[in-house]
Amino acid sequence: MRKVTLTFLVAAVAIVSWLYWRQARPAAFVVSGFVEADEVRVGSRVGGRVADVLVAEGQHVRVGQTLFTLDPFDWQERLAQAHAQLAAHQAEHDRLRAGYRPGEVAQSRAKRDRAASTLEKLTAGPRPQEIEITRERLNVARAGLELAESEHERVKNLRAEASAAKVEYDKALRELKRYRAEVAAAEQELALLEEGTRKEELAEARAVLAEAEAALKLLEDGFRSEDIAKAAAQVEAAQAEVSAIQTQMKELTVTSPCDCVVEAINLRPGDLVAANAPALTQLDLSRLWVRTYVPESRLGDLRLGQRVPVRVDSYPQRRFMGRVTFIATDAEFTPRNIQTPEERGKQVFRTKITLEEGADVVRVGMGADVLFDEAGGQ
Repeated sequence: MRKVTLTFLVAAVAIVSWLYWRQARPAAFVVSGFVEADEVRVGSRVGGRVADVLVAEGQHVRVGQTLFTLDPFDWQERLAQAHAQLAAHQAEHDRLRAGYRPGEVAQSRAKRDRAASTLEKLTAGPRPQEIEITRERLNVARAGLELAESEHERVKNLRAEASAAKVEYDKALRELKRYRAEVAAAEQELALLEEGTRKEELAEARAVLAEAEAALKLLEDGFRSEDIAKAAAQVEAAQAEVSAIQTQMKELTVTSPCDCVVEAINLRPGDLVAANAPALTQLDLSRLWVRTYVPESRLGDLRLGQRVPVRVDSYPQRRFMGRVTFIATDAEFTPRNIQTPEERGKQVFRTKITLEEGADVVRVGMGADVLFDEAGGQ
């Protein structure tokens, strides 16, 4: 009987001691969460009709691998038009920069030289030989006039004596008038030559020469620098337009920006994709983390860079090392889908534990426990 009583007392003391130890022991610091990864939403900046879809959900893709393509529609025509405008502006710029053709300059120089010669001739006036020739022509006309006057006088006297016919008299009178006219014309011509070139003709010749010289200088100087700069700007604008269209056409082929896994895609050839709108979702599995919420009372036990083990439900006996890479500065209330073992109704701080291992077996969406009790240093 004494042995039973002693055994009972020992058992009671052990139970009380265990209960006391359990009450005195600090609560385990374990926070639950889910494994997450960077989500990349891929689309096209230009949009359009889907031509081909080259991936499926769950497929692993590499950087630069084509995901889907869009119908080019009228992009080729736009690019051809932009190239044509670029060629036209480039040709105009080359023409202005090269200046006028040598033939045009030579033609203008010839006009200038001709105008200069004309002015020089008018300034010099008639040559002495021309004046002398005109003077001799006047002398000849005067001699003829004297002969005509003598013949006219002779026939006139015969006519008075009725010894000359009327026809002969009329002929002598015509000759007289003709020589008188020749003398008068020769005198006027000689007077003009001796007087020289008119002032009006000289002024006109100087104006023609000045105009020809100005035209030649314009051709020799080439086109204005402002016109060349404007043409160069038009070339740059056309080049920018071509580059912009080429860049936009690259958006017709949508490629993967990372080594990722296609998470969600709902595209079929013929579907319309809006510009700048996500068309499929990828997960970048190169970096996994656990999003957790730490109670305010335990925040002092955390520090950035701290290494902590993580346990996932699929591998309960295995520990995956992670590192605290983010601690929120603003508190929030515990989300409904994530509960902490203690103080569920109080404020918490969002944290991120980036996994350093386990990328071969850990999957996005797995439930995970962060074992801060087993945390190590940095």
